[in-house]
Amino acid sequence: QVQLVESGGGLVQPGGSLTLSCAASGFMFGSYAMSWHRQAPGKERELVAVITSTGGSTNYADSVKGRFTISRDNAKNMVYLQMNSLKPEDTAVYYCKAFLWKVYWGQGTQVTVSS
Repeated sequence: QVQLVESGGGLVQPGGSLTLSCAASGFMFGSYAMSWHRQAPGKERELVAVITSTGGSTNYADSVKGRFTISRDNAKNMVYLQMNSLKPEDTAVYYCKAFLWKVYWGQGTQVTVSS
């Protein structure tokens, strides 16, 4: 059974940091590219960051470039999103996604940036 389970969300003040984790199981994790997406209330889901299967290449949305870092540990079947200098507009539900010839989504974790 394929599972992607996000964790690490929560409430943080503006300027603060959070690290999201996504635990993968049930598929060949090391063969899949992984990405983080987010969806704010009333808005469409958007791509935040993507990492290739080996971790050798990453890409970011302009809105998070320089503040967020995506990484993965293929030995542990984990992908991470380090988020620094958080802003209120980063508030959203964050989802991880695995994609190759199939696409798998996690259930999401809430991130709220507020004072």
